[in-house]
Parts: sequence; structure tokens; C-alpha cells
Amino acid sequence: MTPLQISADHARRFLATRHLLAPARSLMAKPESVLEVVERLGLLQFDPLDVPGARNHDLVLHARINGYRREWCEQWLYGEDRRLIELYNKSLNLLPMHELPHYRITWHRNRPGLDDGILKEQSAVAKAVLKRLRTDGPLSTAAFSEHGHAVDWWWAPTRASRAVMEALFVSGRIGIARREGNRRYYDLIERLVPAELLKLKEPEEVALTHRLLSRFRATGLTKAVGTQGEVMYSAGSGPERIRRTAQLVEDGELLPIEVDGLKGIRYMIASEEPIFEASADPSSLPVPDVSFLAPLDPLVWDRRQLRDLWDFDYLWEVYVPQAKRKWGYYVLPILFGPDFVGRIEPRLDRKAKTLNILGIWFQDGFDPKDDPRFIHALRDAIEAYRSFVGAERVTWPRTRVARDIAGALGRFAAA
Repeated sequence: MTPLQISADHARRFLATRHLLAPARSLMAKPESVLEVVERLGLLQFDPLDVPGARNHDLVLHARINGYRREWCEQWLYGEDRRLIELYNKSLNLLPMHELPHYRITWHRNRPGLDDGILKEQSAVAKAVLKRLRTDGPLSTAAFSEHGHAVDWWWAPTRASRAVMEALFVSGRIGIARREGNRRYYDLIERLVPAELLKLKEPEEVALTHRLLSRFRATGLTKAVGTQGEVMYSAGSGPERIRRTAQLVEDGELLPIEVDGLKGIRYMIASEEPIFEASADPSSLPVPDVSFLAPLDPLVWDRRQLRDLWDFDYLWEVYVPQAKRKWGYYVLPILFGPDFVGRIEPRLDRKAKTLNILGIWFQDGFDPKDDPRFIHALRDAIEAYRSFVGAERVTWPRTRVARDIAGALGRFAAA
């Protein structure tokens, strides 16, 4: 199939629109909007850090859903009507429950090594865990303090009970029934997944192709191979991805795209062609809004594409030593309409109920005073974020840029 030729401006408009960010926070304020986001993006990446007042997946949802509340996502994950499930796919993700037959390939692949490894070495612990879960579940690792001896595990020695429960989780014997904070409460998988769904399995090739497709669903427009960080991690080798991508094109699932000025073929979801065509018109976008994007938002997964398409170089610096950080510990990209214009570092002081803006920085060539719409949009984004995290006030740092922004926001509010 001959690739479609598009301009970089068109690509930026398309991506902002299909990612439900143009306009921002536009989905209706209801729990069902969570499912709409997950169906569009295919997955939400889970990360336990709650530094800015919310975890990564909640930030992704807040940017797209008006008045988003955390319990809406938890309802679908842990309530009686479970529509989402926590599984590994590139990382720990929130995935549609109905797609489980495709993703259980990970369980199948993990089992031999775990059965012959940690679950064999710690068989007494595994038996005790499964027995207690069967009679008393859901339970966290804290319920198994008698099995607190250290064992070698993924990154470092850890308690046997935790290692065994994680091994049982990634091999599909148990699942996450709920969380209290970031503490996981596990239960037998058959209590969490409908029996008829748990029986279904997809052939390995079908499952691996679906997992590859999930990457294209998440990013909206990306390469099958290339220097993309972890976009395609665990989606097969380079030749396998190329072969499966070609099959997805032949099956009408993907469309090849060439973006002016960018090297290589990218692919978009074929069913999103109406969004693609509508975004060809520069006037198709509404008055631009401001969004604060999560560090692991699917739109920023492809760091190379961020640099090439937006000239935006983003690094999440939580794992960078403080002395070497350029921006800050937990900094969020700022999207204004279809453009990345800067970064912001919000930090919630829960005790004081204060949203502290530790820093705000803008891209070279972008002056927030040049577009009168920006301050209005930034005010709306700050207010939406303050309300979302439950803060009663907002403070700004004593930098010149921040003082100018705070002053402009104050004058706008007083007008």
C-alpha cells in the first residue's frame, strides 16, 4: 500500500485530536468516559508514584475527562462490574477486560521459568499463599509475615511472600483485586475474571500481533521499528514487528503514513481515518486548550518522534540524580492545542491542601504573552488540576517567568 503523504502540521493536529486532547478535558464527567479513553488508547500505563497529587493513569484520564475522579477508574478495575484489569504489556498496564484472551500469552510465556524457579524454590510459601487466598482472600503480602525471609528477585532481594505473590500474578494464578494506596490486595484469578472469558485463549501469533497493535493504538502514529525508547518493548524482535506490521496493513488494521521532513514510515489505526481526514483542515481544531500530560502518557511514549515532530526533548527525571536534573523530579509536558510549549512541575501538599507549582518553563520561541488565548487556557488548566487533586490554593515559585505568569493570571481573574 502506498503511504499517505502528510505535513508535520497535519500530523500534530491529528495526534492531538485522536488522543482526545483537542479540546482538552472534553469527555463527559461520568465513569463511562474512562472506558472510552481506554478503548481509544488501548491501555493506560500504571506507575505508583503519586508526587503531583495523582498517579500516571489518573493524570492521563484527567487530561481528557471533564471533572475526572479517581474512583471512576477504580470502579472499573475493582468494582463488581470489572471492565478493566491490571496486566503486563510492555509494563504494568490497565487493559480492557474483554481483551484478556490476547494478553494471557504473557502468563503462558512466564510460567515455565517461574514454575522451575521461584515457585519451585519457595513451593511451601506458594502453597500457603494460595491456600490462604482461597479461604480468606483478597489479601496483601502483609498477611504473610511468617514468610518474610529474603530471596533473590527481579531487581533486588525481597521478602519471599512478595516475590511469590508477584510470580503468581505474572503467571496468571492470582490477580489484583483492589489497592489501598499502592498496596496490592490479591485474589485467585478465577474470582476476578468471568469464567467464560477465562476459558478463552488466542493462538500465539494472533495474541502477539494484537499486542503489537496495542502499541499503535496507544501512540496513534509511530514506527514499527526504530529508536523509540520502550514504545515497542516486548512486542517482538525487529523482523517480527516488521512482518506483523505488514500483516496488519494487509488486514486493513493499519495505514502507512509518511510525514514531510521525518524519516521512515509511520502507521496509524485505519479506523481513525475520519479523524485523520478532518484534521487536515487547520481550522478543524477548536480554540486551543492547555493540558498537563502525564510522564507516561501514550502521546509522549515515542521520545524520538517528540523531538522530530515537535522539537520537544522530554526526559522524565525521577530516576536522574538531583544534581544532574535539568528541570525537576516530576515535570509534566504542557500541550497548548496541538503544540508542546513547555513544562510544569506541580507538587501537592496534602496536609496544607496546597498545589505548589515548583517550576514552569517554556520552549524557546514561545512567549506566553504573545497569544492572549494562552493565559485563559492556562488558568482553566490550573483550576481544573487544583480541583482534581483537592487543593484549596495554588502557590508559584519566585522565578521571573513564574511571577509573570502568576501576575497575568491574577490580572485575568480580576478583569
